[in-house]
Amino acid sequence: MTESIKSKFIFASMQKRIKEILSSGEKDYDFEIKGWVRTFRSNRFIALNDGSTNKNLQIVINTDDYDEATLKRINTGACISASGKIVESQGKGQSVEMTDAKVVILGDSDADTYPIQPKKHSMEFLRENAHLRFRTNTFGSVFRLRNAISFGIHKFFQEQNFIYMHSPIITASDAEGAGEMFRVTTLDMKDTPLTEDGKVDYKQDFFEGETNLTVSGQLEAELAAMAFSNVYTFGPTFRAENSNTTRHLAEFWMIEPEMAFCDIHGDMDCAENMLKYVIKYAMEQHSDDIEFLTQRLLNEEKSKPQNERSELNLTEKLNFVLESDFERITYTEAIDILMQSKPYKKKKFKFEVKWGIDLQSEHERYLVEKHFKKPVIVIDYPKNIKAFYMRQNDNCEPGRETVAAMDILAPGIGEIVGGSQREERLEKLEQRMDEMDIPKEEMSWYLDTRRYGACKHAGFGLGFERLVQFVTGMSNIRDVIPFPRTPGNCEF
Repeated sequence: MTESIKSKFIFASMQKRIKEILSSGEKDYDFEIKGWVRTFRSNRFIALNDGSTNKNLQIVINTDDYDEATLKRINTGACISASGKIVESQGKGQSVEMTDAKVVILGDSDADTYPIQPKKHSMEFLRENAHLRFRTNTFGSVFRLRNAISFGIHKFFQEQNFIYMHSPIITASDAEGAGEMFRVTTLDMKDTPLTEDGKVDYKQDFFEGETNLTVSGQLEAELAAMAFSNVYTFGPTFRAENSNTTRHLAEFWMIEPEMAFCDIHGDMDCAENMLKYVIKYAMEQHSDDIEFLTQRLLNEEKSKPQNERSELNLTEKLNFVLESDFERITYTEAIDILMQSKPYKKKKFKFEVKWGIDLQSEHERYLVEKHFKKPVIVIDYPKNIKAFYMRQNDNCEPGRETVAAMDILAPGIGEIVGGSQREERLEKLEQRMDEMDIPKEEMSWYLDTRRYGACKHAGFGLGFERLVQFVTGMSNIRDVIPFPRTPGNCEF
């Protein structure tokens, strides 16, 4: 790289952003800043934002230096460059400002048609304008925190000497056995080739067989763990589940570590430590965004009856998680607690409670928010409601067979982590696959890890968007991913 190119690159990538200008307190120096206009008042004061923080840098211009046509172009949403002197601010609300600024308009914004005006917008309106909602304070905070949480996850696992593995997005396996998968094909849907018995002839497809978008990278991560000991995947996953709710997405991101020589207890320890590490990292890196979102939620809750308001605000909730040891109970104990609860006795639960059910969100939230009032890890779930690869527990009561599975339940959203010790015993695994009609021949590659050098191992899956929801306090999962994919919606 030549010196001239290198110097330009360093200038472009290393120059101060507004967050640093405001926090450093330095003043009396000339500077050039670029960003987007939030407001322009009195034909003199520009509130400029560059995305590094919700706080704006006040740019003060001399009106006499600009003609009327130029002043009319300084609208909300316009992109500008401003050159001037950073000085101590004479007004309230900011430590420094830029004075005697020379403004160059880099990109116009039509004041009559720009959707994101400086006023309150509904969440639904902002979802419809997802390509522009990044410029609001709420989504600025959400996506800066999403970035920090993502980096914090990598940081945690790298510091623990895990190997980061890219699992495939296109796969022929259904890791969960759920069947709710998006099909991948190059066949012409208007003229689909058929076999003699009238079925789709996938031999003529690109991969010469049925393929889908992945629902999980777990099985591939297990293969790698049998060589590297500790690995993790972090990538997009897809579920063709027709759930049009505030908790579900068709495309979402998953973190899935797999650990050799690890049992269910080590699995729980790793998951709890990771959650605390990442939450602490995000809070340290973006305390101003946490503060903004905390106040946002407090303002939202003012319209609710007192008994519907959260006992802890967002900051208090996050700190409470950091300071608390997660409660660990068995599924059987959880059912007993629910059946002794007031909501159960007064028939307030929408879904039934009995041994053998899959816990619903209302059950999970009762355990976390009402009974224990802190995160809860539930272990030893009924075998019949869990996946084929989970290790079957020994010495179970007849009719109440369980597996070494664990779910971490968090305040506000319920399940945030699901994991298990994996079944390392070949005969037990094959028996379970037969019971669930999972073809062993097609999964021979997976069974090889039990044939050649098997060991006990465990892992978990963390829905990334649910973690971002938890840290930001956002109630709808569609508001923590840039471009949500949901039933009937695949815009942008």
